[in-house]
Amino acid sequence: MLALFIISFGILSRIAVHTPNFTPVLSLALFGGLYLKGRQGVGVPLLLMVLSDIVVGFHDTMVFTWGSILAISLMGIWLQTRKNFVNVAAASLVSSFVFFVVTNFGAFLSLYPHTLAGLQECYIAAIPFYRSTLISTLAYSVVLYTGYELLLKRSQTTALARLL
Repeated sequence: MLALFIISFGILSRIAVHTPNFTPVLSLALFGGLYLKGRQGVGVPLLLMVLSDIVVGFHDTMVFTWGSILAISLMGIWLQTRKNFVNVAAASLVSSFVFFVVTNFGAFLSLYPHTLAGLQECYIAAIPFYRSTLISTLAYSVVLYTGYELLLKRSQTTALARLL
């Protein structure tokens, strides 16, 4: 059920009209790694990207985008034994930075002259998009983590949870 939520919410957020780079996708990758079991922690966020790229369109930097999603999911898996609000917030900030560095390096390789000036131009041009990525990743991560933890705590007191 959680995997279906992550995939559905992620795809909808990518195809809906939104401020550029203001989506929950990075937060969902971190969240998936944090709460899904086994290979699903990596597979579900990658599946979200593959399915949504089928709809949105394939591009030259997909390998870099998917690679950054993989790295963020692995960060979520690493957080499983270190799960607390501060660590999740910090991981959200790191996730945004990883995505920025990795995907823009891909953009540099495919769109810019392969010079130091081209690399600099690429990263400078991407700064306005980084702000949206950073804010959305932090905001969605806080909401997803806090909401899910509250839901887990609340469900522990139900009759069904006692039977399980």
